[in-house]
Amino acid sequence: MTFNFLIAPDFAPERFAGWHMLNTTLQRRSGIGLHLLTPASAHEQAELLAGSQVDLVYANPFDATEMVRSQGYVPFARPAKHYDEMVIASGAASGRSCVEDLKPGCRIALADNRDVKLIGLRLLEPADLTEDNIQWVPVDSYQAAARLAIKGEVDAAFFLAEAFASFTRMTRSQLQVLVQSAISDISHVLLAHPRIAAQQSAVASALLSLGQTAGDSEVLDALGLPDGFEPMTQEEAEFMIDLMDTLLD
Repeated sequence: MTFNFLIAPDFAPERFAGWHMLNTTLQRRSGIGLHLLTPASAHEQAELLAGSQVDLVYANPFDATEMVRSQGYVPFARPAKHYDEMVIASGAASGRSCVEDLKPGCRIALADNRDVKLIGLRLLEPADLTEDNIQWVPVDSYQAAARLAIKGEVDAAFFLAEAFASFTRMTRSQLQVLVQSAISDISHVLLAHPRIAAQQSAVASALLSLGQTAGDSEVLDALGLPDGFEPMTQEEAEFMIDLMDTLLD
């Protein structure tokens, strides 16, 4: 039997091969068939999840909150020493240097990533900016957000910090970071549906052992997760969910 393994659509494009390498490695070591699902957008991800055919998920913290609480998914691992931070940046030619330089009515480019938006709104509080007094400019990718900021077509853009760091040196040189979060308690999460409880331990064992065998570093480097994965308990997941609730308040 083959299980569906869905990856949240917010990873940098150059990590695509890494997820396929991981999927192949997990299948070989666990003896369990895994079909990798890489939705191109949050909307496509939602459609796949609504179909109730997703067995394993690498979810962003916002989606993980909903999946654990409402759909019964069980957390079992997370990236080690790798947290979901975000960056707010303007075009380097804009003259802005901090979030206080952004004013009500400003235009902000945003990819469809709810945890990035949630954290970003907290970071904008010193500028007296709220969700309602910002003109949001939806984009399909962080690369598109960067292009708009560089061209001055938006006043700022929200980025997942990992995506921002993956930009070329030329692209980063044309952007001015206004602020970067440093929460260090929020991360993506590996979740398993209860229907695969009998197979979860084999997948978890294969995942958590990455880094102990020659050649594993190639897979982890391709993922941008050099420290591999660590176990995540239900209690640790609940702590993160409570933190997400605090950010929502």
